[in-house]
Amino acid sequence: MKNKLKLGIIYGGRSGEHEVSLMSARSVLSVIDREKFEVVEIGLSRQGQWFIGDDLLNKLKDEDFADLTPAIFLPNPQNPGIYAREEGKISLHSPLDVVFPVMHGTYSEDGTLQGLFELADIAYVGAGVLGSAACMDKGLFKDIMLANDIPVLPYKIFNRYMIENDIETCLDAAETIADFPLFTKPANLGSSVGISKCNNRSDLMEGLMYAAQYDRRIVIEKGINNAREIEISILGNEYPSASIPGEVVPKDIFYTYEEKYINDTAELLIPANISEEMITQIQLLALKAYKATDCAGMGRVDFLIDPETGSLYLNEINTIPGFTKISMYPKLWEASDLPYSALIEKLIELALERKSQRDKTEREFRS
Repeated sequence: MKNKLKLGIIYGGRSGEHEVSLMSARSVLSVIDREKFEVVEIGLSRQGQWFIGDDLLNKLKDEDFADLTPAIFLPNPQNPGIYAREEGKISLHSPLDVVFPVMHGTYSEDGTLQGLFELADIAYVGAGVLGSAACMDKGLFKDIMLANDIPVLPYKIFNRYMIENDIETCLDAAETIADFPLFTKPANLGSSVGISKCNNRSDLMEGLMYAAQYDRRIVIEKGINNAREIEISILGNEYPSASIPGEVVPKDIFYTYEEKYINDTAELLIPANISEEMITQIQLLALKAYKATDCAGMGRVDFLIDPETGSLYLNEINTIPGFTKISMYPKLWEASDLPYSALIEKLIELALERKSQRDKTEREFRS
């Protein structure tokens, strides 16, 4: 990295995790080495509009777009970068070498944004289209885990149409999963948005309708009373490595959005107080799941331990984990002797490495 790389940091977005993205972006921007990277900030409003401009992060937070310049990310492999729309004309505002999508949830972590980057033929941090989509949908992800003999909690998948038109059948089917408690979740969202713990049929009905506000696909899964939540960070492409595991001890009924980003009441134990045997098992399962879903760059893998039986279940992989000051992903790597700023640089290196692999693919065939 002798010359400054032009790095696009993209944040915000049309997702229930818009605010989380802004918090993550603020932390990432605070540690970027400006001697190595020329940073171009790109913000997406809650409505999906793209902007560039001064004091972008704060203006996006306040939804004050008056002095910002509308921007477009064109899928133009010859000139990848951010384009500005001024006085009715579209022109290249800044070419980019690599982009870091510090975004979470729908339209950003689910393969849609990654598809745009692929069309533009630009290097980007994190998993590709396949890995992003597979890990984002909690139902599909569980199917993949089962196919690879990785333990997950019993579950069923429903869709919004079923819930809106025949909720009683949905409730009957859900109650065959396991005894209460059950959890209802939007299949394609994170940060605990739209999740409910259901202790009876009435709770289940409310939980289904609540989750259906945030996604077309809904997952209902068995709940574990007082489950231990273990998280581990993965870093790498073809040869990923695993951090030491940490444990989240929520003060609420589960690790809610409020605890993660507002109240900051959950206790984070690093390292997790588990046996060496369990640590090894978690690291091996996390790496196996990461490879099975074709992840790249980074991922935070979340596990649940049943305190009564000691059984271990893989819950999910977050392909763009939180990067706030209290987020577990960078904290686990710091505890594994990789500081925050070095982690960011390593992720950018991995993005460029992944791009070099894509560049080896032939794009034309002529007989």
